[in-house]
Amino acid sequence: MRAGFLFALLALASGYTALAFIELSWLSSAGRLGPGFFPRIIGVCLVVLCLHSLYADRRNAETSLSADWRSAAAVALLSGAFVALLDVLGGLASMVLFMAAALYYLNRGRPVQNALLAILLPVSVYLLFRVWLNAAMPRGILPLPF
Repeated sequence: MRAGFLFALLALASGYTALAFIELSWLSSAGRLGPGFFPRIIGVCLVVLCLHSLYADRRNAETSLSADWRSAAAVALLSGAFVALLDVLGGLASMVLFMAAALYYLNRGRPVQNALLAILLPVSVYLLFRVWLNAAMPRGILPLPF
């Protein structure tokens, strides 16, 4: 079952990577990083990690379901909620809520660390894309003033 999931994930990652290389340009006409910069890097990393996971799975053949399936399901549900809330709340607020919920579930017992990570990491990503790369982020129904 795990190998089938990894093959399906590899097929999706390969399609995503192919689209990133075929449809999106690496550099813009002005010579700056273009829309294909991050998707190409992410796609190649996804394919490499899927291949590595398949190789490791073949070496450690397990037939039973992992004990961490609940955590994987919770993160998948949180990810779906994050994507659904992007257009409603905006990029920054959605990232903060996603990180807070995921860290609360996965890293219990460290509320200060979780709060710092849930705020600082999304703010850093927001500043990276919004200020440094001048890329658009979802604004949400009530857009932030900055």
